Amino acid sequence: MRFKKQSGTFELGECTRNPGFRDAEGGGLSTDTITADPAEKEQDSTAVKLDSDAAGEYTQIKPYAGMPKEVLLLYSSQARYRVPREVLFWLTVACILALVALTVTVIALSPRCLSWWQASPVYQIYPRSFKDSDGDGVGDLKGIKEQLDHFLYLDIKSVWISPFYRSPMKDFGYDVEDFRAIDPLFGTMKDFEELLAEMHNKGLKLIMDFIPNHTSDRHRWFNLSRTRNPHYEDYYIWTDCNASSPRPNNWVSVFGNSSWTYDDVRGQCYLHQFLKEQPDLNFRNPHVRQEMIDIIHFWLGKGVDGFRMDAVKHILEAAHLRDEPQVDPNKPPESVTSEWDLYHDYTTSQLGLHDLLRDWRGEMDVYSREPGRYRFMVTESYDYHEVDKTMMYYGTRLVKESDFPFNFYLLDLPQNTSGVWAKHLVDLWMANMPEGKWPNWVVGNHDKPRIASSAGHTYTRVINMLLLTLPGTPTTYYGEEIGMENINVTESQIQDPAGKYNTSASRDPQRSPMQWSGDINAGFNNKTNITWLPVHPDYININVEAQKKEEFSVLAQYRLLNTLRKSELPLHRGWFCYIHADTNVFSYLRELDGLKKAFLMVLNFGKQSAITDLSSIHELPDQLKVLMSTNHVNNGKVVQKSLIMTEAGEGLVIQYSTYTRFNPNHPKQCYVSEKACYLGAMDILYKC
Repeated sequence: MRFKKQSGTFELGECTRNPGFRDAEGGGLSTDTITADPAEKEQDSTAVKLDSDAAGEYTQIKPYAGMPKEVLLLYSSQARYRVPREVLFWLTVACILALVALTVTVIALSPRCLSWWQASPVYQIYPRSFKDSDGDGVGDLKGIKEQLDHFLYLDIKSVWISPFYRSPMKDFGYDVEDFRAIDPLFGTMKDFEELLAEMHNKGLKLIMDFIPNHTSDRHRWFNLSRTRNPHYEDYYIWTDCNASSPRPNNWVSVFGNSSWTYDDVRGQCYLHQFLKEQPDLNFRNPHVRQEMIDIIHFWLGKGVDGFRMDAVKHILEAAHLRDEPQVDPNKPPESVTSEWDLYHDYTTSQLGLHDLLRDWRGEMDVYSREPGRYRFMVTESYDYHEVDKTMMYYGTRLVKESDFPFNFYLLDLPQNTSGVWAKHLVDLWMANMPEGKWPNWVVGNHDKPRIASSAGHTYTRVINMLLLTLPGTPTTYYGEEIGMENINVTESQIQDPAGKYNTSASRDPQRSPMQWSGDINAGFNNKTNITWLPVHPDYININVEAQKKEEFSVLAQYRLLNTLRKSELPLHRGWFCYIHADTNVFSYLRELDGLKKAFLMVLNFGKQSAITDLSSIHELPDQLKVLMSTNHVNNGKVVQKSLIMTEAGEGLVIQYSTYTRFNPNHPKQCYVSEKACYLGAMDILYKC
């Protein structure tokens, strides 16, 4: 190889063999030579000339694919290549930073997602009456598993099952013999585990009844306590009393008569705020508190999604055991036999109650740390006119208790079917609820008459419309989605212990078997002709199967309203504003700031047809279109806001479009739990 440099150029000559090269293997000399004469093959040489006056730049060629590093570096430093490259780099960096900033902003400004117990209604199952799988006439866990698709059809995700613990059934499961066992009447622990697994596979949540106030008198703890076992001696409330007249004080049971019963084994009286077979636990004993926490852990470990805490206001009693004041001071003390005869100053809502509930909430929160597995807690407490006591179960701004206490005030709707009364019952909760808390609504349960019977079949649809369009979580008692009514129970058919004490207080009428079809026993028991309570005689017409086939049935309306509630932002997390209330009509609207779509509800709870004039509501458009009516012939009608007609028991869901919001000008008439606004340009919600 020959290199030649002359007058600022260099040449790369052709290579030839070195004649002195000795091959390593053959040892011979190469006969090739390296040509040293530049003139011999000048026409075959390749030369790249570099002009020294051009400061080292190539002038003969342009950048090309496969260029050597030296050429690439030479050209990459030129401004016309460097500047665009730097501009693109910094533009990319700026875009990434902008996206990160936008993501952080969206996350910071986005309102909290609704939890599962907020997004779906809660459906209560009374297991004895839901579905019988083995033909013994009593519903069971396998029967519930068979009917899980019913909840998918309704688009309900939260299912509360009333007690199925092992029990002597003196109060149908609310007298617990073993908190860690399933009563054979309902199945086995394996049946429960399979039910729970199948529910989770279908995206359903299971809420269990938790009964902390008392046990059965057959519970192991009570038998050890009555024999004065040192560890269990103070697990219950015991006091000295006279065996012939066991009344240490004037306290009265919820079911009537004295709250005290003498025990021959121990020689003392024990307290029971319910049946004498349901002795009250002593929660001033730390061992009892720990026992209940261990039971909570047991079921949460199984995978249950929440608890309904039963009869919580009764958990603690005053230690001094003084007589409670009489409602009528002139009434002879010996005639005080009803819970309504006394002010329950010493047997309900005692100091320390909320500390217990906060402890339980804390234990459940530990399990809630599992992603996507929030554990729900709801409390049951009938406080009647003392609504402030009920609101305390929400907790404080700093310490949370239940997600919400059950709201039973709509159970009083039948007392006065009018628009003003309906508004009063709704406002009783909304006006007293702590700011930022989540409301809920109940129109029926296993302790109260069915709303279709107490209010009348005329109002079934409009009450369901109210339930599913109010803000918060609705609770539906099994059968309400099809308009089931109470049954008539003869004295010989009474099963309820409260009814055996007082026939007029029997809760059996609202606990009749679920009406699945027009088949024998309404499809509740397809194997034998046995049911633990009679089936309603009208089950041929009122049943799930028949109403699925009917386009405008009670079931179809319920399903449509629930779908609307879940799909429309104003209905499940928007503002709730009172618009109008009179003798017949209760009207309110649901709206969301920034969203053009809004909904107006006009519900007639009166006894006659009515014309509602909303012309004074300037935020409403003059013309309104009925999206849905409980009377399907009115679906799709266009009405004037000054002339909205409704029949008795009719409800209207009216959809309208406007960016003019009602809530800014009427703050005292409007409520929202967690304020959010809608940004249409990005189709997102943000805190505002």
